[in-house]
Amino acid sequence: MLKRLLVGVVIGLVIGGVVAAALVEGLGMPFFASPLIAYVAAAVTGVLTGLVAGKPIWSSDGAVEAGLKAFFGTLLALFGMFALRQWTHITVDLSALKAGTGQLGDLPATSLPLIAVVLAGFFEADNTPASDNGKRGASASAMKRLGSKMRVADENADDEDEVESAQKKGKTR
Repeated sequence: MLKRLLVGVVIGLVIGGVVAAALVEGLGMPFFASPLIAYVAAAVTGVLTGLVAGKPIWSSDGAVEAGLKAFFGTLLALFGMFALRQWTHITVDLSALKAGTGQLGDLPATSLPLIAVVLAGFFEADNTPASDNGKRGASASAMKRLGSKMRVADENADDEDEVESAQKKGKTR
């Protein structure tokens, strides 16, 4: 779990850093010119993070999951940008890196990597492998071998179910 969380942090730093670098260096925008640009950049960061973090879109069965993560990643990134711009009033000086000076939510170099790290951490932590030490994989293969002959007892089964099955067998209580 901790390993997956650290992988998410690294993936988030890379994605957020690339989008921030494209804005700061590529477009010459050390701070967001308008709130609209901030939210569009957050949405792009959320989509990219959803497509790459966790089960990536290029994996064999990851297309649907990546699409869902991209959609909800966009919504969460927009909320994250709103929260950073409205409620976080921390002043950051990145003038040594030519990335501007201002509040945390006003600088692409701080807000976008932060949003991407949080999203990628969630997506990676959620992406638990199918076989945890062989436990899930073994039970799934055992269920396939047994097929319909397997009867699963439920601890919380109602007494009514037991009465019905007993009545079917000709027994009564």
